[in-house]
Amino acid sequence: MADQDLTWRGAVARGDRWLFDVVAGRHWPGADRVLPRLGRAANHGLLWGGAAAGIAVLGSAGARKAAVRGVASLALASATINTVGKWSVRRPRPVLDGVPAARQLGTQPRTTSFPSGHAASAFAFTAGVAMESPLWGAALAPVAASVAFSRVYTGVHYPSDVLAGAALGVAAGLVVRRLTRDAVEARIVPGDERAAVAPALPDGAGLTVVVNTGSGTAATTGLDVLLRERLPKAELVECEGPDLAAELASAAERAAVLGVCGGDGTINAAATAALRAGIPLAVFPGGTLNHFALDLGLAGIEDTCRAVADGHAVHIGVGRFTPGPGPDPEDTRAGYFLNNFSIGAYPELLGTRLRWAPRIGGGPAALLAAYRVLRAERPVRLKLAGKPRSVWLLFAGNGTYQGTGPAPRYRKSLGEGLLDIRLVHGGGRPGPRLLAAAFAGPLTRSPVHVATRLRSLRLSDIPAGTPLAYDGEYAQAPTALVLDDLPDALRVYRPR
Repeated sequence: MADQDLTWRGAVARGDRWLFDVVAGRHWPGADRVLPRLGRAANHGLLWGGAAAGIAVLGSAGARKAAVRGVASLALASATINTVGKWSVRRPRPVLDGVPAARQLGTQPRTTSFPSGHAASAFAFTAGVAMESPLWGAALAPVAASVAFSRVYTGVHYPSDVLAGAALGVAAGLVVRRLTRDAVEARIVPGDERAAVAPALPDGAGLTVVVNTGSGTAATTGLDVLLRERLPKAELVECEGPDLAAELASAAERAAVLGVCGGDGTINAAATAALRAGIPLAVFPGGTLNHFALDLGLAGIEDTCRAVADGHAVHIGVGRFTPGPGPDPEDTRAGYFLNNFSIGAYPELLGTRLRWAPRIGGGPAALLAAYRVLRAERPVRLKLAGKPRSVWLLFAGNGTYQGTGPAPRYRKSLGEGLLDIRLVHGGGRPGPRLLAAAFAGPLTRSPVHVATRLRSLRLSDIPAGTPLAYDGEYAQAPTALVLDDLPDALRVYRPR
């Protein structure tokens, strides 16, 4: 057995050295300039950090998620290589005989050779990005392969070091994907919302599903196939942008159940139509973040199909602000929010991003918006329950959010019928105030942050032109409004 082991190791070593010598002895036009510099650029993950920043600035919300996934994969691969990989094998670096001096690095690495950390980082980042955004992954793949090859080309690694590093990098990407999936699944825990009576539609007859083709991710692409298979008699309507509200209102008039596929803003519009028509809502998650669907306990489209077929639904509370966001100042109809409502820093940020994104792209617009908000000179001065207040941010959640600070994360139940109110007081600069509030605990009082739960809250003396945001939508606030929460106002399908 020992002889076989020696023979196996010897064969790998001989093959490694032969491939190493082949690369060293071959002239690669232009590579002497490019590959050593590319390898140096990847030192300490700088190349991939820059790539992540570029994707975040230039890409969509989905691309930004891919960049975060790539950075997390790179971090896991680097930690594994530097703590376990390098010290478990302790393979010496190649002897540089035969490697042209022009290719050799000015400073040789001092760590052991197996596996290649550069290859692991390159393939971890690329795999992490590709699993979330295949197009960005395809763009990065040639760069990752070039970085890995540069380690053999410059004489600092054997080919097997690079192959092992690349394999470990891909494995790190797979592990991060699994951990992310587990985290999402752990969040998808149905709350204690009260069961509601809703019609069972085993073949989908009576269900009209409106799909916003301009929102969300690839989740919408399989909806028509799944509906034909599970709910074949359901009506499917596709629309986008300005036609959405009219299509939802029309669908709610003729349907027994209103279905919707899109992001949180689209679901908000559908909930408004369902509330006004007095019919149940079926949510088919199809947005980038899907906050409402996750808090409700919906894992995906399959869950909604099963709930509609079986007639399983729950009552949920709905946040309301009166008057609503209509363009007519004489319109006293209410607006609704399933997730949250805010005045102050976030609506300012959202408005700037929406205004500039069509011109310069989503990422640069987000950076510009953050810069402008953090340089704001004056907080919003208004009255809360008749008392003058100066605030950088007023946040009202539909139900109690978990997590600290003014930007909490998720809710355990949508059936409370309470508003989660969080205030960041005015005074000083907005940046330090918002940052300090981010570390303040929920339902606590501090010099910068207040959190409480209320049934309703009256706002008045709101300055003209003050923006508000609700479920990611943007509008101008009236001079006065009332926030309240409607317990058990909406029936939504959810499997048991």
